Amino acid sequence: MQRTRKLTIIGAQLWVFLSTLVAGMSANAIEEPAFEVRQRWDEEQIEIREYAPRIMAVTEMAERENDGFSVLAGYIFGGNAREQEIAMTAPVQQTMSGPAEMAFMMPAEYAFDELPEPNDARVAFRQAPAYTAAVIRFSGWANTEKADANWQKLRSFLIREGIEIVGEPTLNQYNPPWTLGFLRRNEIIVPVKRDRSEEESSAAELS
Repeated sequence: MQRTRKLTIIGAQLWVFLSTLVAGMSANAIEEPAFEVRQRWDEEQIEIREYAPRIMAVTEMAERENDGFSVLAGYIFGGNAREQEIAMTAPVQQTMSGPAEMAFMMPAEYAFDELPEPNDARVAFRQAPAYTAAVIRFSGWANTEKADANWQKLRSFLIREGIEIVGEPTLNQYNPPWTLGFLRRNEIIVPVKRDRSEEESSAAELS
């Protein structure tokens, strides 16, 4: 798997959209992807999770500037055929290798064909199937060096445990810019092969 490429950190100027949204949300919690924890290593801050299917709004990111967030935020703040505002979710997901791409999860209340058409052609939708993932959590500001170090830690751990990596890692950031560094939540998430015992257990539950 190729080394993590240069990551662009979401600047405060692009989080102005999120600031406006959060101010109007009062006590409503920001929706996150649905998952179940299958295994946990607390000392390592690593988990194996089963994620439910979800719909993602995605956009490619320019190499010279971080416009991915503003493109997606423009869509959910009414930049669509219905001028409809769509709730912000967490995390903001960013690829770490391969094509530079940013993604927002769409709220679970929307089916794929219910989402309003974006005004900006750079916004596309993707149906993400249920999958098994390994996750490592870390705090602070997720700069390139810290994200890469945590990915290498997770990768080494999975190799030692005999857990097969079957996809590319993503950087996932959960907090607005005013959150203090030590309170910030970041995760590297990578698809892994589901354990055979888990597959057999799920099959038994369905039978």
